[in-house]
Amino acid sequence: MDSAGSTNEVRIVHGDPGGVTTLLRAALPSIPLVNQLPGIRKSGDFDGLAFSRPAVTIERPPVTAYAGVCGFPVKDAVPLTYLHVLAFPLHMAILTDPSFPFPAVGAVHLSNSITGHRPVQVGETVTVTTRADEVRPHPKGRTVDVVTSVDAGGQVVWESTSTYLRRGDSTSSATEASTAADTGPREIPPGRVTWRLAGDLGRRYASVSGDHNPIHLYPLTAKALGFKRQIAHGMWSLARCVAAVENRLPDAVTVDVAFKKPIFLPGTVAFGVATYDDGLAFALTSPKSGAPHLVGRTHGA
Repeated sequence: MDSAGSTNEVRIVHGDPGGVTTLLRAALPSIPLVNQLPGIRKSGDFDGLAFSRPAVTIERPPVTAYAGVCGFPVKDAVPLTYLHVLAFPLHMAILTDPSFPFPAVGAVHLSNSITGHRPVQVGETVTVTTRADEVRPHPKGRTVDVVTSVDAGGQVVWESTSTYLRRGDSTSSATEASTAADTGPREIPPGRVTWRLAGDLGRRYASVSGDHNPIHLYPLTAKALGFKRQIAHGMWSLARCVAAVENRLPDAVTVDVAFKKPIFLPGTVAFGVATYDDGLAFALTSPKSGAPHLVGRTHGA
């Protein structure tokens, strides 16, 4: 996750880039004819982007609301996955920038890696920086890593890498990109606990995360984008798994996950966890077929 070699100027994002305006910017490049208009047309000349937001103090009410939706206990330390919420507007700033090579709508979140170097406390002031430097060929299209670092008091306390896939335009020379989660145990831990997920889960997670992607909200909005009904956010499924094992994680920890099959809402998933080496392997699977929705692992950072 080292981005020291990037020469892209970091642009400051003021306000809270999200909501309807961001969704519109995300959707327009996917609409025929409209996607050829100046300012909307993708240039194809991507040489990297970097965004930061002014320092923000972590406040308890939004942390408590997030913890409630994702299954975390309320503590003075914020959930490991919470800082992604602060980074998400910067992800959208990158994905909706005219220079970014493909539309945000239709991008598939393939995997995520989070490293917490120490617990971050409610009341701390942090600076968030996110960048994307390279688009790579993939057997199913093209991928890009969106890399985030969170600084507190002059030290990096949290890092993440989110890998997004744009289907199509694959090349025969592209090799299957491996994720950190794929290099863990070969066996998927069987589901021991089932979780019933309500139909409004996507809307509840959107309210605490700012991610209002239509595929997560309602059957009609999901069908418009090719799904039979709404699906759970990948970052909710990751957060819920981390919440289930939080009391077994060290203060400095890395969590790697690969997102597999979508979780349709309402629905039921099975959670399984097992120990291996110096960490844990975990998975969300279908209770009926055992097919994986998410597989992951943890290890000391």
